[in-house]
Amino acid sequence: MDRTTRQQLYDRIRQSSLDEVVLEEMIRHGFWSAKGDIQADPADEIRRRGELERELVSLRTEATRAHNVAALKREAHRKRLADAKQRREETKARREQARVDRAAAWAKRRGLEILYLGPEVSTALGDAEVNADRLTKYGVPSLTDAASVAAAMGITVGELRFLAFDRKVSKRHHYQRFLVPKKTGGERLISAPMPRLKAAQRWILDNVLAPLPVHDAAHGFVTGRSICTNAAPHVGVGTVVNLDLADFFPSVTWLRVRGLFTSLGLSKAAATVLALLCTEREVDEVELDGQVYFVARSERVLPQGSPASPAITNLLCRRLDARLAGLARKHGFAYTRYADDLTFSHPNADAAVGKILAACDRLVGDEGFVVHGGKTRVMRAGRRQEVTGVVVNDKPGVRRKELRKFRATLFQVERDGPAGKKWGHGGDLFTSLAGFASYVAMVDAEKGRPLVERVRALAKAHGHRVKRTEYPARVKSWESAGAADTPADAGAPTPSDTTDPDPASPPAKRGKWWQFWKE
Repeated sequence: MDRTTRQQLYDRIRQSSLDEVVLEEMIRHGFWSAKGDIQADPADEIRRRGELERELVSLRTEATRAHNVAALKREAHRKRLADAKQRREETKARREQARVDRAAAWAKRRGLEILYLGPEVSTALGDAEVNADRLTKYGVPSLTDAASVAAAMGITVGELRFLAFDRKVSKRHHYQRFLVPKKTGGERLISAPMPRLKAAQRWILDNVLAPLPVHDAAHGFVTGRSICTNAAPHVGVGTVVNLDLADFFPSVTWLRVRGLFTSLGLSKAAATVLALLCTEREVDEVELDGQVYFVARSERVLPQGSPASPAITNLLCRRLDARLAGLARKHGFAYTRYADDLTFSHPNADAAVGKILAACDRLVGDEGFVVHGGKTRVMRAGRRQEVTGVVVNDKPGVRRKELRKFRATLFQVERDGPAGKKWGHGGDLFTSLAGFASYVAMVDAEKGRPLVERVRALAKAHGHRVKRTEYPARVKSWESAGAADTPADAGAPTPSDTTDPDPASPPAKRGKWWQFWKE
């Protein structure tokens, strides 16, 4: 049984009244009805009086507080602080939820579209308008924005952003750079794309670039054409003129590449992404505090090593080829181009070469390129005439001196074995021998077939399997590649940037044609 202490009883009386406490105790012990069934029940009066007394006490307390201004101020201040704190907590929670919602929306949007790829290359990423007539005319897939490009390539938008993003300083680089020896001496700097970027460039080549026909004068990296087809029009002539374009790939900026893609009917947004995938900045490797950084030293240009670069230059050179072919016809010359090698020939030994050279400088400059003055050669009848390494005096052939050296090397290997023997710049003897024998067979089948058979027999006899050439490790700067290979600053886009391709014949079926050209 609960017992009420004296203090508790005093507290109850103080909070109500003695009569009300007595009434409650009587009701609790059963001496009085709790429902008040009796008429004029004193309990009602007692309860009412208790309520009035409590209200009166409350009013007295409030009146007392009202006269205490300092206490009122303190209470109001406490209340304002409590209200402000509650509002801050609510605002903080609301802003945090808004931040989470924005982050989720941005992450979702980043997964569906690309709005930024760098400070100088992102201005057209919002332009998704295509030219349907041109797309149909050239058979190019309809690509409107980055999402459509990623979907067509079978990759995510995030991966496409990673491959195309343009940075002036980065901890990653999408290219492996190494030096390849030139046939004429010196070294050529190659920028070979990493596998994922190379796959994207292959897709661009196969689905956008390769179906487009190039000018009939172009023989480099074109299906069904080679250095032999490039040399054929110049066999047995009186005069052969050979010119070289300086810094061929580095002189093609990403703006020119984007202009090519937009001229095919693609939107500027898609063309920007494709151009970024096909170009790179020339970089130097810098090590700082144990971390390697790739620091850009130029604007974005075509890399020499991308599978898409030759096709892009062939398409950009269509107007140049057309103008030079017209110049050649005007003066009775034949004209062909193999990558950066321009060749003119005339049946007579006293042809007016000066007019061709002067006009070439002007036309090549108009199209955004520069003739390498130190490599211009005029070869008259009576001396050895070469076109892209093929001797063309009487019939296509290989230099006699080089052929004699090759046969001597084969004889030494047959007699003494491969130990200590070397051919060319390759690290594997039999691979280098097989490559040169195949080259001779391509130029002159009658002389080349026996050499191919001899190399095969030698390789089999010594248990060697021909393998691909391994190239040296990447270099850290362009300077180490030699001054002759240092790319010049690329100029502004020329009128050829947006020249519409004008296919003159249906596209040929593309085969495996990519290889580094010979010099």
